[in-house]
Amino acid sequence: MTTLNSLERYGSSFQIKVLGALLTQRQFLLNISDALESEYFSNTAHQWIVDFIIKYFSEYHTIPSLETLSIEVKKIDNEILRIALTEALREAYKAADSKDLEYVETEFTAFCSNQQMKKALMTSVDLLNVGDFDGIRRLINNAMKAGEEKNIGHEYELDIETRYRLNDRNAIPFPWPIFNDLTQGGVGKGDLVLMFGNPGGGKSWAVIAMGAFAAALGYNVIHYTLELGEGYVGKRYDAVFSGIPVDKLDENRQAVEEIIKQVKGKIVIKEYAPKRASLETIEAHIQQLENQNEFKPDIIIIDYLDLLRGKSRKERKDEIDDVYTDAKGLAKTLNIPIVSPSQANRTGANKNIIEGDNAAGSYDKIMIGDIIISVARNKKSKVNGTGMWHFMKNRYGADGLTFKSTIDTSNGKIVIDSQPTDDDDEEVTPTKVGYSNFDTDDRDILKKKFFELSK
Repeated sequence: MTTLNSLERYGSSFQIKVLGALLTQRQFLLNISDALESEYFSNTAHQWIVDFIIKYFSEYHTIPSLETLSIEVKKIDNEILRIALTEALREAYKAADSKDLEYVETEFTAFCSNQQMKKALMTSVDLLNVGDFDGIRRLINNAMKAGEEKNIGHEYELDIETRYRLNDRNAIPFPWPIFNDLTQGGVGKGDLVLMFGNPGGGKSWAVIAMGAFAAALGYNVIHYTLELGEGYVGKRYDAVFSGIPVDKLDENRQAVEEIIKQVKGKIVIKEYAPKRASLETIEAHIQQLENQNEFKPDIIIIDYLDLLRGKSRKERKDEIDDVYTDAKGLAKTLNIPIVSPSQANRTGANKNIIEGDNAAGSYDKIMIGDIIISVARNKKSKVNGTGMWHFMKNRYGADGLTFKSTIDTSNGKIVIDSQPTDDDDEEVTPTKVGYSNFDTDDRDILKKKFFELSK
């Protein structure tokens, strides 16, 4: 591939983008490490950054963190260089989000490879004079390998810094502290997170609470809805942010608008008809957002995966399995979490705790998901505004734990206890009263409704 003969000819903006890629893209640094030299750069601050990256990678086999760089910059006595480095690092991290970063990486890789080949050919002249043909062959072979793909996987001994670095998962927190304690900080890169429950049980409110909490922290959220309309889902987000019940939002619009102005992240809500959209449709929409709106999601919510169109299969179970497997694949490809509610089957309708065998459609969902939580709410729970949250599966910590909560489905306010409950998973057994067809739960519901209407 033809390249310019010096990095300076590419311009300062290109060089800053190269630094941004080196500081944030470990795979790029891994591939280019054998051909990277600070002498390609003419700026002293840029040379210092590249030298430090090379040194750090040689020792820890990964990119240096921003915290590490900040500490090293503070150690420099030369105030002019220290200021120049601070500004260069700020520009480089900002440039790491550039839309043409892939082109920059490809072009810089070719440039480094050509520089290594040029150096090998010049050195070969001296080796030719002394007849060292094996040395010439080694030089040329090494130069030809410069910049090639080198990712062989997670190298256990070399990559210890990578796997113990705190930000490796880049976890987005749950709105509930106890869930963060159990999952090492929340939902991370490539996670498929499922929220099981019965119809009307609050699982859709739970994923909206997760999206709202993420947006409040500054993350970008895409919410795909295949049941509810875009506008109504938007109002549910309004209710969560404001605490105002959905049916009271219209009369409090001004207050809501003031509150949502404070939300740091962006939320995009996209509606598709059930079984009309597939994961390919969603992937194309994400690409459209990035190309046209420069919007890149940090977390995706799909309400819900079972309503997506899957591959044409004879058995419904096989189609569902394909959708969930492909959703996990998409999360891994995009390197962000995907969250989806999912239905429990009829046997879970009267359960105090919904377990894995209560998954509707296919039990294989449990095997595919990374973090799987259920919320159980029988008739009495719905009247009392309570629920039982159960960790069915957790790749990052303990599971099998159950937590009591209060749930207000008028505004999506969910408060979950910080300590697990010892309650057993028992079905609610109807108790007949005399010759009536009403059980005790029905009686309690009617009694509560009577007193509400009598006020």
